[in-house]
Amino acid sequence: MTPASPDTPAPTAPAADAAPREVAPGVVVRGPAPPPLQHFGLVAFDMDSTLISIECIDEIADAAGRKAEVAAITEAAMRGEIADYAESLARRLALLRGVPAEALEAVYTQRLALNPGVEAFVAACREAGLRTLLVSGGFTFFADRVKARLRLDFARANVLEVEGGRLSGRLVPRPWGTVVDGAEKRRVLLELAELLGLPAERCIAVGDGANDLPMMSAAGCSIAFHAKPAVRERARVSVQQGGLDQALLAFGIT
Repeated sequence: MTPASPDTPAPTAPAADAAPREVAPGVVVRGPAPPPLQHFGLVAFDMDSTLISIECIDEIADAAGRKAEVAAITEAAMRGEIADYAESLARRLALLRGVPAEALEAVYTQRLALNPGVEAFVAACREAGLRTLLVSGGFTFFADRVKARLRLDFARANVLEVEGGRLSGRLVPRPWGTVVDGAEKRRVLLELAELLGLPAERCIAVGDGANDLPMMSAAGCSIAFHAKPAVRERARVSVQQGGLDQALLAFGIT
């Protein structure tokens, strides 16, 4: 893919009433076109349903025969119908209590797949000089493996507590807190950007659900990938069909 010229103004957040325009089938841009990819220095990705094709917590719940119940809470949380992400996660985790820890490996090996276009998009970002961050309300068991698989630079996710070889239904407290929610995603993005010497306007945030909106609104460019309506409407770039690599068209890369 061929990058466009980097001589483009810095991005600004799209106005709430910015008219969407389709720059390619299923690729919508709101407000001014984002500058070339080389303008940016950091890209942050959500994991579940963004980098990968599943919601890991729903698939773990399948091992307990509770997938439908857990998936309904997940869907409501991603649509923004449950305002407190930590509370929605606690409700779902409680339903996983007693699931054998080996179920996690089965989910990873048998059900988890990268979404189409993810590898190409990450490669383009790396080639343009961006550092890469995975920041997920999911779990380190999967996030660490996806990070290694895609050769991402950084990852932050929740740690599932295991007692006696089974999930306890709780998370392990960490030095920074316990739950990666929307506020933590935003904080990690901005903290890492500062450590890298980058202003927020030189960050890209990619997600699909309501808990991604805080980091997407903080970044200079936001990308919604097969996202919930409320997320699509607030993103600079929205990919509504095709793979994540389709987002490159918004940056002038063909």
